[in-house]
Amino acid sequence: MKRYLTGTNIIIIAAFVALYFYGDALLFILAYFAVFLFVSFRAIQSTGRKRTRGLLIVTYFVVFLLQVVFYYHVVSGNDFWMEHPLRKLSALAVILLPMAISRYVAVNKYTELYLPSLQEAATISFSQLQDFAGKLKQTKKAIGKTKGNLSYRNFKEITDDLPKHDSFNYVNSGSLTEEYFMAAEKSIDDPNLYIVISNTGTAASEIISVFTQNQFNHASLSFDEGLKTIVSYNGGVNVYPPGLNPEMVDFLFKKEDASILIYKLPVTTEQKKLALEKIAQINREGSAYNMLGLVTGHSYKPNIMYCSQFVYRILELIGASYFRAGGTIKPTDLVEKDYFRKLEYIKEIKLS
Repeated sequence: MKRYLTGTNIIIIAAFVALYFYGDALLFILAYFAVFLFVSFRAIQSTGRKRTRGLLIVTYFVVFLLQVVFYYHVVSGNDFWMEHPLRKLSALAVILLPMAISRYVAVNKYTELYLPSLQEAATISFSQLQDFAGKLKQTKKAIGKTKGNLSYRNFKEITDDLPKHDSFNYVNSGSLTEEYFMAAEKSIDDPNLYIVISNTGTAASEIISVFTQNQFNHASLSFDEGLKTIVSYNGGVNVYPPGLNPEMVDFLFKKEDASILIYKLPVTTEQKKLALEKIAQINREGSAYNMLGLVTGHSYKPNIMYCSQFVYRILELIGASYFRAGGTIKPTDLVEKDYFRKLEYIKEIKLS
């Protein structure tokens, strides 16, 4: 019994008890994210191949998203915890899922993914301590750079937003009005489509930037250079649910240093008409924002997409795609993978 009652285990048990009696949605999401960071750090420190470690981290992030979805769709379905204690126990149980995966990999792949015991820690050499100190310093710098991105405000905004998301069913329909389509039709004779890459400053964009290490994390499409017909997939703003929504320039400026880059892509009138017809079809059939697809790159229904996935799909449909996409598509891919220089840079717009 003594081998199991280590200081670490006692702290973990105390944390679980505290979560059971006092945990709310935010604390559980933070607990899931803390475990994600913990197992990801262990994967980085493991002796496995770089590709294997990368796949592990992606797997852990998918599990984190599934934990959040599980919490909001199963656990928080009833607030009367004393009448339904199994709900909260299930929320606690899924915290251990990434640990189980880590343990499975360690046992079956012989990858060192364990924390040292007290005896092992006592035998650590001075060079190992120096190496660890160097890595700790690098980690501290990285945390300093992303501290604002991983703020309480951003997490609170995202967790408050999660209940309206669904990566498996359409939740948005008819968000584009007749006025939007009339404005887009007026620009049909403009021989270009406009691709807008933005650093919006939304909570989702700030947290995504931690993983992509890029400040530009949103992509939109416009039928006119004046950006009066911007459209994209987003998490919803004001009255709009997540999915296909019209956007305004004001929406793209959520922080003081926000900026947008505008590029134009030459297309034919027929291609612009086809793009508008496809957008109208999605608007009628329904859509949803593909949160899980940000990691998996997969859409569970045709009209469930994220922003850059939507832009690429439209370009691909009308025969105007200029690179071959595989897996997830980052907004910056739309510019960085323009190997044949099909795009023409127009300008950058800053809030200042």
